[in-house]
Amino acid sequence: MPSPAEAAEGTTQAVEAPAEGTPDAPWRHLDRRMLLIRPVLDLVRSLPVLLGALLFGHGEPWQWIGLVFTAIAVFTGVSHVLTSRYRITGAQVEWHTGLLLRKHRAIPRDRIRTVDVTSEPKHRLFSLAAARIGTGRHSHGKGPGKDELVLDAVTITEAQRLRTLLLHRTVATEAAAAPPEQVIAAVDKRWLRYAPFTLSGLAVVGAAVGTVYHFAHELHFDPIQFSLVQTVVGHFADTPVWLSLVLAAAGLLVLVSLLSIGGYVLSFWNFRLTREPAGTLHIRRGLITTRSVSIEEDRLRGAEIREPLPLRLAGGARCVAIAGGLREGKGADKGGGLLLPPAPLGRAHEVVAEVLGEDLAATPLVRHPRRALYRRLSRAVLGVLLLAAALYGLAWLGALPDWPWQVALVLLPFAALVGWDRYRGLGHALTGRYLVTRSGSLDRGTAAVRCEGMTGIVVERSYFQRRAGLVTLVAPVAAGKGRYRVLDVGEADGLALADQALPGLLTPFLKRG
Repeated sequence: MPSPAEAAEGTTQAVEAPAEGTPDAPWRHLDRRMLLIRPVLDLVRSLPVLLGALLFGHGEPWQWIGLVFTAIAVFTGVSHVLTSRYRITGAQVEWHTGLLLRKHRAIPRDRIRTVDVTSEPKHRLFSLAAARIGTGRHSHGKGPGKDELVLDAVTITEAQRLRTLLLHRTVATEAAAAPPEQVIAAVDKRWLRYAPFTLSGLAVVGAAVGTVYHFAHELHFDPIQFSLVQTVVGHFADTPVWLSLVLAAAGLLVLVSLLSIGGYVLSFWNFRLTREPAGTLHIRRGLITTRSVSIEEDRLRGAEIREPLPLRLAGGARCVAIAGGLREGKGADKGGGLLLPPAPLGRAHEVVAEVLGEDLAATPLVRHPRRALYRRLSRAVLGVLLLAAALYGLAWLGALPDWPWQVALVLLPFAALVGWDRYRGLGHALTGRYLVTRSGSLDRGTAAVRCEGMTGIVVERSYFQRRAGLVTLVAPVAAGKGRYRVLDVGEADGLALADQALPGLLTPFLKRG
């Protein structure tokens, strides 16, 4: 007969809650504080429909339709917060949501590649965050969220616990101390000098001008009616044309530079790239919207150094990871796998060497044959000649004046220069575990792809390439862009490179001399 103490212990074990990571793991809900934010956001998103129904809906039914749509949007958002729940078992992550239309998703834990923690201003009001669990599967243009599970209202502590649990494969307890990290890179305030060369401010100016013009056109509003605009226009009218152009270019340059610096600060404030003992790269950055991304190094397929022409002329570059499951951003916030913001080119090479474990900058790239130069020059020059011919035809028909096709002909030397620079940028190498390929002029990229991460290799030859004895190798990878090319390499060298990158794959198709 068991003692009273043993009976009490048995009773305690019988009612003990199942642990996280077990088949009977408990269900967790989204943070209820999101109910104070979500209805307001849904109401703001519905304002165009609501205002349109109230202002332009002359009949009473249209006004009620606008109110109904707004109520449905608010109800859907509230029900999402109230009904969403998730749990982590030993084999998968499960998620349920929906009141009228229920959804259930399950992601195997062994397919999880990244955990992206983002805290936007709406989250930071209550110390919340959105945890995006990436699987590494490409959505192929089917829209956002197809290849990730989004928990858009959890505490920052819970988001970090999920990151540790799913990537480190261990259960994090509140008493466990944070593991020490090795700092690989941190932002330097001197890197702000590269911000104007990213041209992100130019995109902001273009978008703002387009938006203002669109609304002014829709409202039949003429901005010349403003006295300030009339003063500026009158000043330029009394100024020589060349001086007006110089002043306008200088003003635009200052504005774009200031906006680019502001975007740099907002996106990369407190940027830190660290390596955790569990074999995870951890990226943190952001001022108003903070972002924290973790990438398993075992799932890393390589890295790429991007050098847009303005940034390259300033001696700068940025570095991105080639890994699956990363959520792409927009504008200055280009991608969750950013290993280094715009910084000195030498620092980018150091980061790649630290992340990949091999100093790829010390490996000389193999130059491509001169026939590749002729292809780049002919394609660049032929494009300008075709444009000039089309403009000349329109001028001959009287649809355009003569100066457009004359300007196009003036661009011929610049086109030839771009073709020459594109050839100078071509190069490849096979070093250690990585295939390195470089190409481009206006947006030059140097990618190092892990050979064991390739899903195969493709040899492409167009009609003109066959005549020139050139081939293009394509390395498919289930990460990053998905396809990395070695452009216009000699046929014999290209086949030998493919055979060395993936030994035995092309052996049955090669003839040994």
